Amino acid sequence: MKNKASFFFIPFFVLLLLMPLVGNEYSNDWVVKTVIFSIFALSLELLVGTTGLICFGQAAFFGVGAYATVLLTSQFPDPSLWFLVITSVLFAAVLALFVGALSLRTKGVYFIMVTLAFAQMVYYVIHDTPLGGGTDGIYLSSKPMLFSNYGLGNATVFYFFTVACLLAVLLLLGVLLRSRFGHALVGIRINENRMNAAGYETYFYKLAVFVISGGIAGLAGFLYAIKDGFVNPELLSWHQSGAVLIMIILGGLGHLRGAVIGAFAFALLEEIFRSEALFGAFSKHWHLGLGLAIILCVALLPKGLISLPSQWRVRLMGNDGSTVANETANGDKS
Repeated sequence: MKNKASFFFIPFFVLLLLMPLVGNEYSNDWVVKTVIFSIFALSLELLVGTTGLICFGQAAFFGVGAYATVLLTSQFPDPSLWFLVITSVLFAAVLALFVGALSLRTKGVYFIMVTLAFAQMVYYVIHDTPLGGGTDGIYLSSKPMLFSNYGLGNATVFYFFTVACLLAVLLLLGVLLRSRFGHALVGIRINENRMNAAGYETYFYKLAVFVISGGIAGLAGFLYAIKDGFVNPELLSWHQSGAVLIMIILGGLGHLRGAVIGAFAFALLEEIFRSEALFGAFSKHWHLGLGLAIILCVALLPKGLISLPSQWRVRLMGNDGSTVANETANGDKS
């Protein structure tokens, strides 16, 4: 499994590093946005694919991280980059601690609905109060400096900083999932009752991973706010939570690289169906095309896009498919 992850991530990051040399301003901006949503998708993959907690309120942590960034820059002139990063992540993590402490006392569909309810509460606090500028949103007053002469306002600097953040998150999650803590999370997903019987306090494990997931989503929100220099309440809407859930399902649950593949595939499909050059007037109804494409992908690849190479191998080499089934059932740590 580790070799498969390396086989994917090494060329993937090489392509990301070379992209500014061959891409234009639009393509580089698209890659940055998709990398940010890859980090967002990884935060949810940690809950859904690893621990089996289907959270439908992940956008709340993403939005809080973004709003914290903008509000802090308005309060502190020329803020430190690391102060903004740490504070935004902490705000999102603290919210996740509060939401998780209550919602994790429920299970199944009730957990899904409670996380959605909390997310909608946060959404309406931002939407209906002056705190976040209401429906109009608020603008970032200044972008922090990475080094003395290099600020995140520079598109190239921000591009490489965002890619570095994705790499850092992947390394963090890779180490986490290979630790005893990560193995416990997989055990909780497979059979929580057995883990309780073995002496594990599963509630605290789930709460810890919920907080970590919220913090990573807050980091994605920080990057999004810096990128656009503007935030609005739609960042916290249930549509965002639904979109990122689709990303990890599209890529393949149980794999970190699946979350990244799903984020890029979702963004690429969205870009294709929005293209007037390809679809003409139908591009105004791009949601319909995107929905049909996702349904088709899920129907043909129920284990996600990550299973595509295995399916090709089965068809070309005539394997019985047992290896593919075992890989998907067991998942991997990358």
